[in-house]
Amino acid sequence: MNESFFAGSFGGDAGKIGPTTKLECKICWTVYDPAIGDDYWQIPAGTPFSALPDHWTCPNCDGAKDDFMVVDEG
Repeated sequence: MNESFFAGSFGGDAGKIGPTTKLECKICWTVYDPAIGDDYWQIPAGTPFSALPDHWTCPNCDGAKDDFMVVDEG
């Protein structure tokens, strides 16, 4: 595999994302949208992905936070 294959990975690097960036679970394709938050984990609307607690996982499949991919808004 080459590095560009994982170019959209969040990988825990908050410098890759902004406060309104949407990210998608690479396992089940659930999208975390900061404008909505996360009812399952009781994360309020307006919470950026980078501000989610370390223990946060995908509310649908329990995928790790570092495994989320940046959603291309283009």
